[in-house]
Amino acid sequence: MSLWSLFRCPQTQSTRNSFNSLGLGAVRTATKRAGGTVANHGGSPGKRLGVKKYSDEYVIPGNIIVRQRGTQFHPGQHVGTGRDHTLFALVPGYVRFYKETRMRGVRKYVGIVLNKGERLPRDESSLGRSRFFGFVDLNAASRNTPSPETA
Repeated sequence: MSLWSLFRCPQTQSTRNSFNSLGLGAVRTATKRAGGTVANHGGSPGKRLGVKKYSDEYVIPGNIIVRQRGTQFHPGQHVGTGRDHTLFALVPGYVRFYKETRMRGVRKYVGIVLNKGERLPRDESSLGRSRFFGFVDLNAASRNTPSPETA
């Protein structure tokens, strides 16, 4: 027997597979097609931001007027701000939207007036301050005290 015949291996099943000669074993092919990726994949649900009570709508204390990110609308008269910049009513009244010129431009404000015909911004020099005292009846004291003529 020649040296060449000893070196040569007989052709068997293991030598016909190219991966077996490299020591990789059997290769499985995919039984399903590869699914691609989705570009926007749905994301998160909406946060329901925006104006909830419009101009001339009646609100009670605690009603949310605007839900916003940042301060697109600033709080005006009788309006409070939440920690997420939500604007809410502090007194019962009617919603008013108005603009004021500031140093850096124009700001949008939301305020509440106590009577339907009032306008904002309010001219406090001629009309006085707008005050809401809640459950306190300021006229009750003047009605209960006897006048000097009757005493």
